[in-house]
Amino acid sequence: DTGNRGNGYLEKKIALTIALEIGKQLSTQKGIKVIFTRKDDRFIELKNRAKIANQADADLFVSIHCDAFTSPKAYGAGTFVLGLHRNKDNFRIAQNENSVIFLEEDHETTYEGFDPNNPESVISLVLMQETYNSQSIEAANTIQKSFVTNLNRKDRTVKQAGFLVLYKTTMPSVLIETAFLPNPTEERLIGSAEGQQKMAQAMFQAFVNFKNATEGKSAATGTIEQKPVETK
Repeated sequence: DTGNRGNGYLEKKIALTIALEIGKQLSTQKGIKVIFTRKDDRFIELKNRAKIANQADADLFVSIHCDAFTSPKAYGAGTFVLGLHRNKDNFRIAQNENSVIFLEEDHETTYEGFDPNNPESVISLVLMQETYNSQSIEAANTIQKSFVTNLNRKDRTVKQAGFLVLYKTTMPSVLIETAFLPNPTEERLIGSAEGQQKMAQAMFQAFVNFKNATEGKSAATGTIEQKPVETK
């Protein structure tokens, strides 16, 4: 799954590079364990991405992507949680990310007839993540704040959409669209080693901030937050 292709760049390579860098930075932090769904160029089925996080009893699931749009003028960073799409743009993004299931064998049975092209299919997904909705939104808001504060990125805000990769995770889960590859300015940012480093640093800081805030609320339980990073 190459992901979207903008100006000669492949989403899968950019997402992996950023995720590995975030993991490198997080590994220096006490009390954080990073779990990757992949560390190299391989295809991981959507259901198995959630399974990896669930089996690790992870505390946060993060899916990293680059966005695409019909207009090359679209720009900025956006963070999503699982929910009903509020407009056509949100559905388009989820539809694009969910279409990866067509690369999987027997996806009709695996995903119980889920159709990425049918808005009604999303409704059944949302109920699965209700338990973690408030924490997912809190994590997403922390990530968006870091993008805006540390990178001066246009704030595309936290939105809801029906992402299949999030719905079977048994923990707070977010999906990040770091930049728009078809936009030449965005491509120069996200396609460069310096830009990828800055993007990773902003997300690293967000994850640490979320961990500290969460631990502050649950100090009595002695909970340790783990930060798995899931790439496209």
